[in-house]
Amino acid sequence: MKNKASIFFLAIAGIFLLASSQAGAEPTQTVAEITVYKDKSCGCCGGWIDHLRAEGFRVIAKDHTNMPEIKANFGVSRNLQSCHTAVVNGYVVEGHVPAADIKRLLREKPDVLGLSSPGMPQKSPGMQPEGLPPKDYDVLSFDHKGKVELFQRY
Repeated sequence: MKNKASIFFLAIAGIFLLASSQAGAEPTQTVAEITVYKDKSCGCCGGWIDHLRAEGFRVIAKDHTNMPEIKANFGVSRNLQSCHTAVVNGYVVEGHVPAADIKRLLREKPDVLGLSSPGMPQKSPGMQPEGLPPKDYDVLSFDHKGKVELFQRY
């Protein structure tokens, strides 16, 4: 009888130990879904989508023929525009923004409309071979009032 009680208490202690070790563990990060609006003939947009997927994003790609209208609808001013526009968790992502910056945006949740890498930076995800680090351009944050700030410099 004494052995059964010991085994029972050891099992209970093990369950509590396991539960307490899981309580301090970081929650599993859920993969964000990002919708990308692009022109169907744009090759670099496909490269950027591949970059996002490689970084764990679920991507929904939507081809459009009137990208200026898409950009206007999402509040992207001309000086911030690039070839594609994306939306993730209520934020706008314009152009070749690295996935790491999008993840930081989602983690920090700043009070901005979104991020942009204006133009077509040659050393950005989608514009260069996958795996090379971003280089020689800026990622900017922008808000509803037109305020633009540096978010990340490469």
